[in-house]
Amino acid sequence: MPQLPAPEYPADVRARLEADAKEIVARYPDSRSALLPLLHLVQSEEGHVTRTGMQFCADVLALTTAEVTAVATFYSMYRRKPSGDYQVGVCTNTLCAVMGGDAIFDELKEHLGVGNNETTEDGKVTLEHIECNAACDFAPVVMVNWEFFDNQTPASAKQLVDDLRAGGEVSPTRGAPLCTFKETARILAGFPDERPGAVEASGAAGPASLLGLRLAKGEGHGRVVHPRGSAPQDKTAPGHPSSHDAPQETSASDPSHPSGPVSGDASGDVSEEGE
Repeated sequence: MPQLPAPEYPADVRARLEADAKEIVARYPDSRSALLPLLHLVQSEEGHVTRTGMQFCADVLALTTAEVTAVATFYSMYRRKPSGDYQVGVCTNTLCAVMGGDAIFDELKEHLGVGNNETTEDGKVTLEHIECNAACDFAPVVMVNWEFFDNQTPASAKQLVDDLRAGGEVSPTRGAPLCTFKETARILAGFPDERPGAVEASGAAGPASLLGLRLAKGEGHGRVVHPRGSAPQDKTAPGHPSSHDAPQETSASDPSHPSGPVSGDASGDVSEEGE
């Protein structure tokens, strides 16, 4: 059976959202470009993107509901069903997984009594696995409403969700203080975070992420990356090509050069055109 038309927002809610939408659309030379933040806006109203929200976006931008739905269903950041006040995402991509992410996710499922993308009965926590939290330097990583909780263990992750459900004060490892998922969605729509001190608390990248930059600058460990345009100090040993040399023939492209260890002085025949 075809779905009935999406129900309308109450008049006062629609008027408020229309005022916010007008502000969002005005940021873009092409109104269609405002669709992503508009989806965050309607998500901030109900905690997920409803059919009513998608119809609203379509009306504001003169799009079809099919065009809006195609975008809303493509990105995992837009929820399609009611979810918790706190979205707890456990990275289970390769590095986090081997560092303990898989164990954290499994223990949280058992501890909370929910599966992937499911919400606890009290409506507080929605648990999901995430392919990458873009914080590999601090693996394993858990995110709550897109704020980082680094270097987690099963025990610390269970304490985290217990504190969230109990309404306790929870502080990210770095970044702004936590707010609810609806509040986060409004910030992602492009509206300022008006909580006192929240913006100042955002901070910068963590020390593990900046270590490579410090090494490249020669701070404390000697320079390991040469400034662009300067000559390297260490020369590659004769007969041993570096990654900067011209491509070398291998057994895959030249049967006369079989794979395997180089014996005798055969390495001396390697071209050094890149030196």
